[in-house]
Amino acid sequence: MVKRLRTRMTTLLLVAIVASVNTPLALAANWQELNRDAKRALNSLYDQNTAARLINRKAMAVLIFPSIVKAGFMFGGQMGDGVLMVPGGTAGYYNSVGASYGLQAGIQVFGYALFFMNQAALSYLDKSDGWEIGVGPSIVVVDAGVAKSLTSTTITQDVYAFIFDQKGLMGGLGIQGSKITKISR
Repeated sequence: MVKRLRTRMTTLLLVAIVASVNTPLALAANWQELNRDAKRALNSLYDQNTAARLINRKAMAVLIFPSIVKAGFMFGGQMGDGVLMVPGGTAGYYNSVGASYGLQAGIQVFGYALFFMNQAALSYLDKSDGWEIGVGPSIVVVDAGVAKSLTSTTITQDVYAFIFDQKGLMGGLGIQGSKITKISR
């Protein structure tokens, strides 16, 4: 019985991940709604996190995923849509998909923002056929400990990541193993 349930959950999760890759913006009702949600999420992050505001002052662009859904039972997956914001407006739309395996069970919703600090990191995002987190530009996940040591002179990495607005019950949270792909409009 447990094996059958695990097989069904895994199949359902894989179907959902494949559908999200092949159906751009399946979770977003429309482009305007995704832009609105991304701006709200980014403003909320700035209100709650002074390090995010500091990094934003030096960033060339911000890729914001306002709502990533993560679910799993032994096998897990996560997906969501995001907006690349540059000074002056929106530069593109992206999809984030990830998978994991291990002792996990539950469902969680969260957001994350990637701050691109230099042209090389931003160019890599554009040139790659789906950017995998952990491959390419160096990335630092900013938690409470890292945030305390950030000043305008210690911002030296290519990309900074902030995870925010976590809701739900799920052990372990991260963006490792995620693949970010540009969505053609």
